[in-house]
Formats: sequence, C-alpha cells, structure tokens
Amino acid sequence: MFKKLVAIEPVSLVESAEQKLHDYAESVVLFDDIPADNREIVERIGDADAVLLSYTSSVDAEVLQACPGVRYIGMCCSLYAPESANVDIAEANRRGITVTGIRDYGDQGVVEYVASELIRYLHGFGGKQWKAQPLELTDLKVGIIGLGTTGMMIAAGLQAFGADLYYYSRTRKPELEAAEPTAGQSIPGDRTRTGGARQGLTYLPLNELLATVGVVCTCLNKNVILLHDEQFARLGNGKILFNTSIGPSHDVAALEHWLANGDNEFFCDSAGALGDPSGELLTHPHVNCMNVSAGRTAQAIERLSTKVLKNIESYLGGQA
Repeated sequence: MFKKLVAIEPVSLVESAEQKLHDYAESVVLFDDIPADNREIVERIGDADAVLLSYTSSVDAEVLQACPGVRYIGMCCSLYAPESANVDIAEANRRGITVTGIRDYGDQGVVEYVASELIRYLHGFGGKQWKAQPLELTDLKVGIIGLGTTGMMIAAGLQAFGADLYYYSRTRKPELEAAEPTAGQSIPGDRTRTGGARQGLTYLPLNELLATVGVVCTCLNKNVILLHDEQFARLGNGKILFNTSIGPSHDVAALEHWLANGDNEFFCDSAGALGDPSGELLTHPHVNCMNVSAGRTAQAIERLSTKVLKNIESYLGGQA
C-alpha cells in the first residue's frame, strides 16, 4: 500500500475509480487543475510515493530529483514508447521508480471521428464538398501512415464502406496484406472482422503512398513527424489529410504551405494535433479542427479507469 498517492492534474477517472484509489493508499490527493510549471508539480507531489498524471503535464528529471520519495508513477494516458512519453522514464528507471502507462482505450472514438468527417466532406453534408459531385467511400484510395491499433481500426472501418486501403509503417504487416486472413486472425478492436473477412491492405513506401492516394490518415506516436515539404510535394494537391495523433505528424510550416494551394483540406480533432503554437491555423479556411478530443468518450474513460487501476494493482501485487 502507498503512503500517499497524488494525481497532479485531472486524470479522467470515473468516480468509482477515484474512490477505489483509497484502497491503495493511506492518503489520496486529487488536483483538479493543471500545474503551471515544475515548481508547482514538485509542490503537489511533496512527500508522495505514488503519482498519477495525464498527458497535459510532464514529470522530468528535475521533478524526479526534487521528489525522492516517489516509487511509482502511473500515466493515465497512452504510453507507446519512452521516447514519446511525458515522463522521463529513463531517469525514473535509474532511480528505481516504476512507470506504467496505458494504451488502446480511446481508439473507437477516433475511428468514428474519421469516418464521420470524411463522409461529411465527401458528400458535402457540412457545407464543404471535395469534388463537384458527392462521392461515396467506394473505391476511394485511402492511405494509413502508422499501422498500430488506431491505424488498423480506421483501415477496417473504412474498408467496411468499400474504400481501397494502402498503408505505410516502419514494420510491414504481411498478415494484413493477405487477401484472406488466416484462421482465428482478427484486427484489434474490430469484432466484425474475424475469420473470413477481407483484409488486403497494400503496403507502399511513404512517398509512393502519398502520390497514390486521395486521402491520407496519419496515426503516429507523439513526437513522430514524417510529413515535411518533400512529403507534401509528393502528396500533391486536391488531397485530404487527417491527423489522428496526439501531436502533429507534420512540419507546421510545410502544412501551411500545402494548405495555401487552396484545394487541400486538413482534419484533426484537437489543437495539439494541429501543432500550431500561434493558433492562427485554427481559423484557416481549409483546417477543420473542432478542438475536442475524439477519443474522450464515456466508454473510453471507463476503459482508461479500468486499465489505470489494474496497473496499480499489478505494481502493488508485485511488492507484496
């Protein structure tokens, strides 16, 4: 059991999960706003031995040095790799601190966001329309960049409407390129595409994919930027670009230059995914950003809460 557990910022747990935290610590403190800087983070942690945080604050080496009592940090947000985490995991490990994170809790909402916005734009339901005549997704060439869980689920969702799917990923996935899956194979999170469902994704190198498809969807880890001037030149004009990553997957200046052509359209759910520190692109006529996280549904928060508690229980169980 922890002596003191502190959530240094809102961590989006359901009420029952917040109550459950009291089973794991003698004292629980939950802050309901985001700390301004490291000084405030250090003050909030104080003598706590367990810390929770979301994706809006960071725990770096300076904070860890100032808080020697910490032995567990629970990230209530996605953790894909130490390099993209908002906790200095290498420094934490050096100090003997365990860091856990979660993943695959908000993907369903993102899939629905992409399908919804794309269909609205193709048909002209929202006042804008891609081509002179409304279009279906049927045979539309769509490229997914980054075929993790979100990318695979978006691919499966758009395939269900008849789209022609291509992908680029650091690691090729031959099992998803096969026209027919092997027995028992499935796409994570997609309960309809098991056994007998068509897969048949086509792998292309990045620049070739950009030149081939009409719609691109980037699904990359935070801090992974693959689209620069060269890639936007390969993408060309009259194209649609979605970014579903937490942060930008593009060089902001290169995106702005691409949008200046006048017939390109960019979609993202949050300002963080747009990545423009000036905020000026939020009002660009070809930027579609509602600034609401598509993955923050009630179901996603339930899944997040369950996974955060499970991580704590696993850690404490290992300490017994």
